[in-house]
Amino acid sequence: MKNLKNWLTVIMLITSVTVFSQTILSGKVVDETNQPLPGATVVIQGSKTGSSTDFDGNFNFESKVQNGTLVVSFIGYQSKTVSFKGNGKLGTISLVPSAESLDEIVITQTSFAVDRKTPVAVSTIKAALIENKLGTQEFPEILKSTPGVYATKSGGGFGDGRLNLRGFNSENVAVLINGVPVNDMENGRVYWSNWAGLSDVTGAMQVQRGLGASKVAVPSIGGTINILSKTTDVVAGGNFGTSFANDGYFKVGATVSTGLLESGFAATISASKTSGDGYVDGTEFDGANYFLNLSWQINAQHKIALTSFGAPQRHGQRQNKSLISTYRNAESGNKYNPDWGMRGGKVVNIEDNFYHKSQTSLNWYFNINEKSNLSTALYYSNGNGGGGGTGGNSELFKVRLGGFDQPVDIDNIVEINRANGEQGLGAESYLRASRNDHVWYGMLSTYDLTFAEDFKLTAGLDLRNYTGKHFTEVTDLLGGSYVIDNSDKNNPNRTVKVGDKISYYNDGEVGWQGAFAQLEYDIDQWSAFVSLAGSNTSYKRIDYFGYLDSDPLQETDKSNFFGYSAKGGANFRIDDHHNVFANIGYFEKAPSFRAYESGQHNNVDINPDADNEKIFSMELGYGYRGEKFAANVNLYRTLWKDRFLSQRFESGQTGEDFYASILGVNALHQGIEIDFTYKPLDNLSFYGMLSLGDWEWQSDLVDVPVFDENQEQVGTVDLFIKGLKVSDAAQTTAALGMDWEVMSKTNFAIDYNYFANMYADFDPNNRGQEGLPQAWKTPDYSTFDVSLRYGFLIGTLDTTITGRLNNVFNTEYIADAADGAGSTANTALVWYGFGRTFSVSAKINF
Repeated sequence: MKNLKNWLTVIMLITSVTVFSQTILSGKVVDETNQPLPGATVVIQGSKTGSSTDFDGNFNFESKVQNGTLVVSFIGYQSKTVSFKGNGKLGTISLVPSAESLDEIVITQTSFAVDRKTPVAVSTIKAALIENKLGTQEFPEILKSTPGVYATKSGGGFGDGRLNLRGFNSENVAVLINGVPVNDMENGRVYWSNWAGLSDVTGAMQVQRGLGASKVAVPSIGGTINILSKTTDVVAGGNFGTSFANDGYFKVGATVSTGLLESGFAATISASKTSGDGYVDGTEFDGANYFLNLSWQINAQHKIALTSFGAPQRHGQRQNKSLISTYRNAESGNKYNPDWGMRGGKVVNIEDNFYHKSQTSLNWYFNINEKSNLSTALYYSNGNGGGGGTGGNSELFKVRLGGFDQPVDIDNIVEINRANGEQGLGAESYLRASRNDHVWYGMLSTYDLTFAEDFKLTAGLDLRNYTGKHFTEVTDLLGGSYVIDNSDKNNPNRTVKVGDKISYYNDGEVGWQGAFAQLEYDIDQWSAFVSLAGSNTSYKRIDYFGYLDSDPLQETDKSNFFGYSAKGGANFRIDDHHNVFANIGYFEKAPSFRAYESGQHNNVDINPDADNEKIFSMELGYGYRGEKFAANVNLYRTLWKDRFLSQRFESGQTGEDFYASILGVNALHQGIEIDFTYKPLDNLSFYGMLSLGDWEWQSDLVDVPVFDENQEQVGTVDLFIKGLKVSDAAQTTAALGMDWEVMSKTNFAIDYNYFANMYADFDPNNRGQEGLPQAWKTPDYSTFDVSLRYGFLIGTLDTTITGRLNNVFNTEYIADAADGAGSTANTALVWYGFGRTFSVSAKINF
């Protein structure tokens, strides 16, 4: 008994000493404008003990030591060390932007611009803002309050959002994920449905407007969007989240991290699943998202990381715009969709999209010495899927279950096809999918060298290889047994069944070899850069249907297009508050794969007129940074020559779709952008922007070839478009917002957005003579969004609930438009934007 008392005394003594020696370390991490930095890493130097800051930038964790040094780091900022002794209340810790800090934090060097240093117009969006405001919006819509950006949901299908930057569509805006380019190798487009899970794993996103500071051989005309995924967390833990929203939206997901182990190994895995009925009729969707990051700090010099992510999904689409009067008379109003039907009481998505694009990269970081390092990424991407549509007799898809605004009667088609089958005939109408499967692999390697103290040289290689397989396949014979197809010249009059290829079948091979070099200078009040890049783009096409196997024209010779860019800029920091910058650049970029072809799919003749597109751009900027107020003003002018366009339009007589392949058109984009933030109180922030653009076509064109849906040339048109406004984006945008920390861990935000001077996309069929009016200008509109975030503890678990309401006042507006005869509201084909929508989400961190 005496021994037991002695042991209890020893245990109590040890426990009391341990408790007494523990220190609670707490504080707040902010940026250079005193804004919180959620997700910043705070670790005791030389240990694995630490934490991440919460939504308000606060951290709080226990330490077994009373004296030591904290290391505080965040993406795009210089790491900072803070000593603590006894008292663990460290107050506010301010971090300073730095490009160099990225080398250790992010997955690969991604060319983030640095405030008051890099001479470009830039906006940075942090993970907390995305989590708080995105909700069920399309991922590009988180940027709608950014100067120069216009983002919409297009037809309204899940992941069908699009983005324009300074009037340039995604084909001419470089998108990088962890430094790896993701724009389609053939046409430059970005299909956001392929990246539907990005909102779950984005650590930070930066929009560089204009020339940009991306250190890859990518000539971005409108700008560059750099997306950094979350890396492995230093501290073990994770989170579980779920959300629901209007129209049956439901999402559930989780993230788990091992933290940084003693061996230097760390792993993070994230997964989620999303489904819903869709806001627009017939746009049901079902998708998933996965993310994996494995890293190993081998030693002080070497680190390797493996990252893999993807978002398989399928969703119904609204592909075709309609007249305003059609929406007015439709039972479902602005939700009307002509592209879906019913079969046996179940929804049939006549137009749909299904795709899975995975991307995996292996990264190696080599810290050669204090002044140089090498970062290399090997990546592989595999894509499978396509978009659905109709085949055969299109008139049968106009028979509806009631009036014009009701679903297509698919059962009627099934009955007709079955009757044909009894007579030994093939299906009269069927469903098909246009596939674009591809394999893409590449290498991006960057070497950095600091010399003479004030100079930094960055040089690297950008190598890519892409093979795309394009074909149409039959997906549903709708009660029929087969279809007779004559498109394959090697096998005419063949019987086609479900899963067989039909109409066209060809491969597109694209090669890319690029090199880049950038010299930077930074001393005292000056920073400047000069950048050169060159690339060779090679195209080759193999057609399996359009020519006999023995025909030498079946396979084209490889064509090479050499492009290059030269750009430079300087930033002058007048004092601690004011800075000015200027940049200038010239690009020549290879034409797209579609411009290289003279037809669309079934014609492999090489277009002899395909030429490099040429771009000259310049910009001036001013910035102010004060304790409570910060602002930017930017002026830009971009001249684009020899641009290629592929315009889809509809015949007014037959309703058939046609495509005009337009080469050699010139355009001028110029404007002014202003943005600001104002923080009168520690818990209250205001922000806003104004963007005024003036974008016009500069030339007329004659004898533009026109192709039908079978990719056969059916004639030519003349295009008198000089002075016509560039369409697809509002040339005037404005935003004003407020973020109020009502109490600890509770934030209320309001966002107002205004859009004006948006013109309908011109119809080549209606631009055949001079003196025609300007394209129809859509009505100006504005929207209000609100969000409320409430944080609390469930035991020791940090929990947040966020509610969002988009388009609070249910504003009716036209988000996209195509011009009609006479350029009036009565003839324009449009898509309406979404009305009022809501979402509620909850997240528990453990």
